[in-house]
Amino acid sequence: MATTAAHRPMTPEEKKVIFASSLGTVFEWYDFYLYGSLAAIIAKQFFSGLDAGSAFIFALLAFAAGFIVRPFGAIFFGRLGDMIGRKYTFLVTILIMGLSTFVVGVLPNYASIGVAAPIILIALRLLQGLALGGEYGGAATYVAEHSPHGKRGAYTSWIQTTATLGLFLSLMVILGTRTAIGEEAFADWGWRVPFLVSIFLLAISVYIRLSMNESPAFAKMKAEGKTSKAPLSESFGQWKNLKIVILALIGLTAGQAVVWYSGQFYALFFLTQALKVDGATANIYVAISLLIGTPFFVIFGTLSDKIGRKPIIMAGCLLAVLTYFPVFEALTKAANPDLYAAQQKNKVVVTANPRECSFQFNPTGTQKFTSSCDIAKQVLAGASVSYENAIGGADTVASIKIGEVEIPSYTAKGLPADEAKAKDVAFKKAVAENLKLAGYPAKADMAKVDKVMVIAILAYLVLLVTMVYGPIAAMLVEMFPTRIRYTSMSLPYHIGNGWFGGLLPTTAFAIVAQTGNMYNGLWYPIIIAGMTFVIGMLFVKETKDVDIYAND
Repeated sequence: MATTAAHRPMTPEEKKVIFASSLGTVFEWYDFYLYGSLAAIIAKQFFSGLDAGSAFIFALLAFAAGFIVRPFGAIFFGRLGDMIGRKYTFLVTILIMGLSTFVVGVLPNYASIGVAAPIILIALRLLQGLALGGEYGGAATYVAEHSPHGKRGAYTSWIQTTATLGLFLSLMVILGTRTAIGEEAFADWGWRVPFLVSIFLLAISVYIRLSMNESPAFAKMKAEGKTSKAPLSESFGQWKNLKIVILALIGLTAGQAVVWYSGQFYALFFLTQALKVDGATANIYVAISLLIGTPFFVIFGTLSDKIGRKPIIMAGCLLAVLTYFPVFEALTKAANPDLYAAQQKNKVVVTANPRECSFQFNPTGTQKFTSSCDIAKQVLAGASVSYENAIGGADTVASIKIGEVEIPSYTAKGLPADEAKAKDVAFKKAVAENLKLAGYPAKADMAKVDKVMVIAILAYLVLLVTMVYGPIAAMLVEMFPTRIRYTSMSLPYHIGNGWFGGLLPTTAFAIVAQTGNMYNGLWYPIIIAGMTFVIGMLFVKETKDVDIYAND
């Protein structure tokens, strides 16, 4: 019977379930990504009481708040989903997400209502994060519980495409609005249009979801009177289930998350910040790689029905661990060959007393460094130059060596403002001139970019994303019994993706800023993916043949 189900064509009801669940989830991701795509404009509209640098950072922190609260949404809505049903719970999540997004579009800015504007904005962002925390688990569970045995990987993999498609949709609506009304009008009022459009997407999603039936697994369990009365205590208060939740987090979703964020976000950040490719071109490269890679979500999801989920996810993590350093170095060579050549020929080395070197993470750009080490490193960080560190003696004044030329830094502590400014101008000028002489480009020369190789490398990184992400919804569903499935699978997924993944760009940036080496940020995803590979291989069991209708 299982074999027959696995080989029969998809029924109209199954197609409707997948389409409705995926469409709603695409719109949720659309809403979620709008904010990130428009962070610079939102900073000016809602945080204009601060200086420009701090306003942008607070806008990004509000964006991050949406990631941080996702696990709490997973707990709250997961509990509802296990108690009252999948259908009505993720109907509620899409209403919260859609209405929160629409309200951002009509929310008065800081100039109109003062400090109330950013407070309301952050509250709406928190609501969006909570809703997304409940949406994914509901959609994945709903589709899996409608899927025939032997096709769960194939069916749920469509849910895995939705984050990418939501990102595409948000960028298309923003680009279309910008093109139609112009940059000036868009910055003034046009940025609201993509948020307002979400009300139509919400109406479509709600209409479709209202016509859907409850999942057969939950309906069967409810008819038998076996629904959980306390899904939270069953999920996290009993060791037999809690240990599976912990394994799902560190043995699956943490590694999956860092590979996902490296392939779709960190690669873009690396192109623009480290390799100095202009933002529009970098976005086009990443978009093309996503178009190439997206079908592989379904391909690997389908393959996992045949050979298992675990081998594909573990292979994706292992490939990330083994290839990230050479792949990102190859990306440097392809996207900015002049920079790569300069790094090979004329290495930059900072020699300093480590005791006078501070932590270099300075996101607002407002911190004033006074030691010769900090000044030297800040100048190189500002120019996005990768460098090595050498230890100097206790009385060493820090210096920057570019090839064979050594440029001494200076100590600003105690200097009059005019003298400190003059030294700063002279030092920066000397560093800039010698970097130029050593072949370090101010930006990537687009005529020299190996476009085919850049896209091929980015497509490979997306391929790794599809390996770890395509089969994971089915595997998480299969790890937990029906009565507590929504709650149990949602929490490790959203801690993994909201925290381990969502914090990747910030953490990687801090590592690079501290060490000076532009590749060192990769240690974060490599270590996390390596941990997941080891723990997953040793302790996580294959799930493709599990009976998901069982309650034990």
